[in-house]
Amino acid sequence: MKTNFLFALLLSLILTFDITVAQAGENEMPPEMKVWMEYMTPSDVHQLMAAYTGEWKAEIKMWQHPGAEPVVSEGTTSMEMILGGRYLKSFHKAEFMGMEMNGISFESYDNGKKEFTSVWIDNFGTGMMIGKGKWDEKTKSINYAGVMYDPMIGEDVGFREVIYYIDEDHQKMEMFMANPEGEFQSMEILFTRIK
Repeated sequence: MKTNFLFALLLSLILTFDITVAQAGENEMPPEMKVWMEYMTPSDVHQLMAAYTGEWKAEIKMWQHPGAEPVVSEGTTSMEMILGGRYLKSFHKAEFMGMEMNGISFESYDNGKKEFTSVWIDNFGTGMMIGKGKWDEKTKSINYAGVMYDPMIGEDVGFREVIYYIDEDHQKMEMFMANPEGEFQSMEILFTRIK
């Protein structure tokens, strides 16, 4: 019942917004509508994200603990912008220790907060890994930080993830996990565009 009411309220606001804009024109748009339009319109940052849509080969290295030899594998990633160019959705497929891994990630850039959000889910768990991040112009990267559940210790642990936009055909992701000594690199993925 509550969900139906909220949906009806949202639909009413959208219809009122469309009618107001059509009648007034952009120059006469009420300030609150103008702010909302700026918030919902894909920005230059969304165009940057859209440049990475396509099919990618992934070269993966994983470290289970500090000083361990990496587990090396390959995979594929398919990236697409969804909901009118507002969000980047990626589907990942790889093999780890004889098991197929399928993962989905969503990345967003919030025009209001000037902040990225990353959400990761896969078939190797039942939780979500969520990170918030900022753009680093100097290194052309997004620096995420967040928490994820570690079933081995039964609690949340911190992680840091950096995605480097090397050029239109290459990306690199590095992940670091928190541990009592600070952090260690747990993963590196080199992405090369296939098409």
